[in-house]
Amino acid sequence: MVEREGNVSDCMSDCVFCDIVAGTAEVSSFYQDDLVLGLMTLGPVNTGHAMIIPKKHATYLADMDEETGRQLFTVTQRTAAAIRESGVKCEGVNLFLADGEAAFQEIFHLHMHVFTRFKGDPFKLVADWDIHPPREELD
Repeated sequence: MVEREGNVSDCMSDCVFCDIVAGTAEVSSFYQDDLVLGLMTLGPVNTGHAMIIPKKHATYLADMDEETGRQLFTVTQRTAAAIRESGVKCEGVNLFLADGEAAFQEIFHLHMHVFTRFKGDPFKLVADWDIHPPREELD
């Protein structure tokens, strides 16, 4: 269980991640500081699937202050390295942050996934990588 830290008024009353930060919901956490919390997800893609969340509620990436964003990415990077060294089956790592419903965001409290990956795992990313827009569009 995470000890309650920070200003709980920064949290939303109907947000599961805010409940975790407030200490009113169970969590298996592996890291916390004043800005972010690292936790293991209840619905892992693969064993070792972790998430990093800001303690202050931010629905979208643009809602998060830059200091918290830097810390979120620093802890994400350290988490990926720790997973690789942990003995968990991990031949690679994917980071995933869904920003908005169209981007598959389901919980509207920003969160960064750290997916463990290995050849033959069940995780799939489907896209048409053969579409190449003209340079004018890119510019």
